[in-house]
Amino acid sequence: MPHGITPQATRIYNIWSGSTIVALSVGVFVWSLILFASFAYRKKTDELPEQVRYNLPVEVLYTMVPFVIVAGLFYFTARDEIQINKTTPHPDVTISVIGFRWQWQFGYVEDGRVIGQVTGRPGETPVLVLPTDRSIRFVESSPDVIHSFWVPEFLFKRDVIPGKLNQFEISKIDRTGTFVGRCAEFCGTDHPRMNFTVKVVEPAEYDALIQSFRTSAASQAAPPAPLSPGNGQ
Repeated sequence: MPHGITPQATRIYNIWSGSTIVALSVGVFVWSLILFASFAYRKKTDELPEQVRYNLPVEVLYTMVPFVIVAGLFYFTARDEIQINKTTPHPDVTISVIGFRWQWQFGYVEDGRVIGQVTGRPGETPVLVLPTDRSIRFVESSPDVIHSFWVPEFLFKRDVIPGKLNQFEISKIDRTGTFVGRCAEFCGTDHPRMNFTVKVVEPAEYDALIQSFRTSAASQAAPPAPLSPGNGQ
């Protein structure tokens, strides 16, 4: 697996690692029993061995052990899913994610409105800039078919579904860097090209980007300056 860059990724890594260890342990135990029985009870004579109908201790054992394993996996999976799906009332950053055939559009949301956005174009991969050490909520939508927002270093993906707002939140990103994002749901002809880039920067650099968006949005919303006296046509 990639090295996770969020606390949620650490949880996901731990649950998968634990599940794999349990599965391998059960597999080794079963393989050992098979090999033991194959050699210890192989046919030596034509005489039939003692025939028994059941063995109560063994039946209790192979009923209770799987139950305990499944119950343990269920508990840890449910516990971690609750934490991974948890959202806060006021995240530090909100990003709108729109997946469309076959590109992405990312919007930087402030006070319920998009103040800046970046849209991918054919041959041009969109770059999503995110800060470290801040909680980030992703709100997803699609105008056409199902896509899936996936950053491998998040160790997490969530489907982008038409007619439904999906969302998830990460409590922070641990380190700066540039990471590849992908669509993880087959969505049509150009699905393999539906990639994006996540650039994680320090908070100060991210704040400067957001300030540029605010300035640009304010200038576009400002009314035109009145003509100076004597300049009218």
